[in-house]
Amino acid sequence: MKITFLGHASLQLEIKGKTIIVDPFISANPKASNIDLNTIQPDYILITHAHQDHILDVEVLAKQKNATIVSNWEIATYYGNKGFTSHPMNHGGSWNFDFGKVTYTNAVHSSSFPDGTYGGNPGGFIIQGEHKTIYISGDTALTFDMQLIPKKVQLDIAILPIGDNFTMDVDDAIIASDFVQCDKVLGVHYDTFGYIEIDKEAAIKKFFDAGKDLMLLAIGESIEL
Repeated sequence: MKITFLGHASLQLEIKGKTIIVDPFISANPKASNIDLNTIQPDYILITHAHQDHILDVEVLAKQKNATIVSNWEIATYYGNKGFTSHPMNHGGSWNFDFGKVTYTNAVHSSSFPDGTYGGNPGGFIIQGEHKTIYISGDTALTFDMQLIPKKVQLDIAILPIGDNFTMDVDDAIIASDFVQCDKVLGVHYDTFGYIEIDKEAAIKKFFDAGKDLMLLAIGESIEL
């Protein structure tokens, strides 16, 4: 399993020969100017919620390879009504795709499209594939629901927002890693704009002092699990 950071909360996953894009916000992110949308050919696009900084490039990317859009009922229906292939999910539900098992998890946030259309309840994803399990929390506050995750799966990595203001901060992300019983964390949703700028060195040190590993990848950088 290969994970590439595309900036903000956007990720590219490569699992069992399939390319999965999560929350694509690339073309309007000046920090991600090194990412060429034309080179991304997703088989699936996973969307945690409908805010613009998570769905901006969904339609462009979906057209490139007739990607299947996976999200909650409202978001999947929104894109389905536009003629895109979609797969609806909701909290607590799982589905076995050709790249692995996906479970839609709870998140505490808000969700609406830029045009004001209701985006349903926000969520996150647990993805099990190639004998690895990852948790993508999506934009969320710290929540006790996270403690349910290790009762069902053992995580290899947790992907958590750390930028504060709109989501958890670094301190809450450390607690979240305790809740999900995973000491290996990939930080996302930070530094894209002023509200969520952080001291990266201080964040890494806080995780280190807590006996945990916080990875802050450069945009375009990858890790292999």
